[in-house]
Amino acid sequence: MLQFVSGFIVGLLTVAVLLLRKRIAGTQRDKSNHLAQLEELSKLTGGLAHEIKNPLSTVKINLNLVREELEDSVRAESGKITADRDGTGLKRAIRKLAVVQKETDRVEQILDSFLRYVDRTELQLASIDINELISDMIDFYSPQAHSHSVTIHQGLHNEPLVCKIDADMLKQVILNLFINAQQAMSSGGDLMIRTDRQEKEALIQISDTGTGITPDNLSHIFDAYYSSRPQGSGLGLPTAKKIVEAHKGSISVNSEPGKGTSFTIRLPIQA
Repeated sequence: MLQFVSGFIVGLLTVAVLLLRKRIAGTQRDKSNHLAQLEELSKLTGGLAHEIKNPLSTVKINLNLVREELEDSVRAESGKITADRDGTGLKRAIRKLAVVQKETDRVEQILDSFLRYVDRTELQLASIDINELISDMIDFYSPQAHSHSVTIHQGLHNEPLVCKIDADMLKQVILNLFINAQQAMSSGGDLMIRTDRQEKEALIQISDTGTGITPDNLSHIFDAYYSSRPQGSGLGLPTAKKIVEAHKGSISVNSEPGKGTSFTIRLPIQA
């Protein structure tokens, strides 16, 4: 089972890589339609990811069923253990299936992140006060921050900062930055969130007292599939950057190793 699942996933990803290489090569040969082909390539990769995701879901369901059957077998055999049949083999099989399931979960998370990154869904814009949105996100995240010994400090601008935004997408960006800050403070620390206004822009600043980012890594944090964490998707910050820029805004970062990191989002204020 383990070899079948591993081979199945590797085979699908190999096909994906070959198709992408072929498509990219065609794009490079035809310079006159470069941008149009890149957009088509984006749609192709999105569709391909969906095609991989569907059979992967089927594999996950079947792994769950097999695992349940093996667990039932262990319980049934527990009352009649002999030297030859002590359930050790079944227990090992369950542990292996748990590993396989964990890895398929990981592949699914990567695909979900990829689909969010290539998604070209139009923004559902509405006039939103940035202060209210940030306040709601702080309330939502506070229990998780408390459970990780993270103390939140907030300083919101004393006047409304109304921007035309897609609230759900911007909340996704803010939550991602909160989680990144928490992960950078494994032993707890301070999470500072403030809003301000500079001329015609609303500022959102999210800072932490975590490990910080080295200068070499700092220049790559918005690159797709770049991650300093073993379990990171490498698409969280690139997706955040894409969403902010879709709002005609910008996102920047400052960091000092051993002292912390600060992200600043700038969004145009509604006229």
